[in-house]
Amino acid sequence: MRALTFLAFLAAISFRLHAAASETSPWTLERATAWYRAQPWLVGSNYIPSTAINQLEMWQADTFDPQTIDRELSWAHALGFTTARVFLHSVAWREDPQGFLGRVDRFLAIASDHGIRPIFVFFDDCWNPTPKRGLQPSPRPGVHNSGWVQDPGWPASKDESSFPALHAYVQAVLRRFGHDGRVLLWDLYNEPGNSKKNLDSLP
Repeated sequence: MRALTFLAFLAAISFRLHAAASETSPWTLERATAWYRAQPWLVGSNYIPSTAINQLEMWQADTFDPQTIDRELSWAHALGFTTARVFLHSVAWREDPQGFLGRVDRFLAIASDHGIRPIFVFFDDCWNPTPKRGLQPSPRPGVHNSGWVQDPGWPASKDESSFPALHAYVQAVLRRFGHDGRVLLWDLYNEPGNSKKNLDSLP
């Protein structure tokens, strides 16, 4: 799929909140295409610092590593990258809401210094199903994404009693950063239904 078509599609299904706060309808494909054409050339990758095995280790207070992030995003900039897809995690927010938002702000400041506007991902159905706060597992050599964790995980992704807390998490992040020009796009859910969940995550 051509990059323009793919990113226009992504923009159409993602939250773009630089319009009026009262706007609630999804963008049309035509509007998303026009938005994309107004952007500079976008090139990037998924990103997590080399010192983190998963999103929790990236965003928890004890293991947030701005020095590594700064160094690695400087390399990305030198390679010509202008964006990076970065996964957030609701468990890190739940344990320390204000600290989490502060760390996201710090990340955005570092990324902006290197000319990189991230795409933030809220939820993910891939890999290990039970995220837990605190010390994360060590990497298993030769196993792709050996320590990556789902968000919200299992069974929270289909447990309606967990939905209010997840709703509060998304709202808190978007209230703080939804109009922040340092953010390129918001990706609501990576691969919903993966890990044999099928339609369980749809609600």
